[in-house]
Amino acid sequence: MTRTLWIAVASAVAGFAILPAVFAAPATGGGDLLQQMEKGLWQFRPIGSSSAPGASQLCVTDPKQLAQIQHGSSACSQLVVKSSPNSVTISYSCRGSGQGLTTIRRETDRLIQIQSQGIRNNAPFSFSVEARRQGSC
Repeated sequence: MTRTLWIAVASAVAGFAILPAVFAAPATGGGDLLQQMEKGLWQFRPIGSSSAPGASQLCVTDPKQLAQIQHGSSACSQLVVKSSPNSVTISYSCRGSGQGLTTIRRETDRLIQIQSQGIRNNAPFSFSVEARRQGSC
């Protein structure tokens, strides 16, 4: 193997070795949007032809619940994969019951759009809802 080819191969291997670390790194400030959201009673309305979650209302005691609506209060690990001041995308995994990818976009402090897809109990789900804060619960 020539020296130039060897350097090219070594560089490529080194690049692939760090690739998982780059993609696994959480976005900075990702939880900020969820931390700013108010706790309380949120009402959901389906958008489009998606299959919306079973409950039309949810008493949110921790805004992170909004990232995993289909998995309820399951203990799931969450990772922020993309974040901006008005939007956050969270990947989550619930041991033994599935996983999902959810994007939450804030329209106002009391109105958000939620798009989520994933696997729950070995079955796929995908939905879009508009969520409005109704008050205390």
